[in-house]
Amino acid sequence: MGMIACLAPLTAEQLETLRGDPDSLQEFIFPDEDTYAPPKGSIDLDKSWHGMHYLLTGTADGGEGPLGLPIIGGEELGEDMGVGPARFLTPQQVGEVSAALSGLAEAALAARYDPQDMDAQQIYPSGIWERDGAQGLDYVLHYYRKLVAFYAGAAQRGDAVLLWIA
Repeated sequence: MGMIACLAPLTAEQLETLRGDPDSLQEFIFPDEDTYAPPKGSIDLDKSWHGMHYLLTGTADGGEGPLGLPIIGGEELGEDMGVGPARFLTPQQVGEVSAALSGLAEAALAARYDPQDMDAQQIYPSGIWERDGAQGLDYVLHYYRKLVAFYAGAAQRGDAVLLWIA
């Protein structure tokens, strides 16, 4: 199965509710406990998330400025969900992330794709980047397009964003 990054838009009111009652986070993330369907408007980045973070920041974790935020940045919220706690970005941060992502050409990301270094830094999923070569880049860029569209929509609505690894 593996680790999959998920993102969901939050209204300012939803964010304040979750900050005030972090125990309600599981119910928000999985509103239908029979199907475990994610919240409306959410996306998942499959297993591309760590490779994408590397292309955005040049690092396995962390990163400066708005490009360090869209996948594993933000403020922690609630308890450990198995792969760390969920995190959130404020509406202001979402706007900054959206602007940074929309200003970053795919060619710039492709130029940062270094399969050997990604495997050396154990970018998840470890060991696939050299093996998969250009297909690995295509995989990450496919989900990058979804990420850009997601943040553009969230910024346009003035939403916050909830991030978690499942």
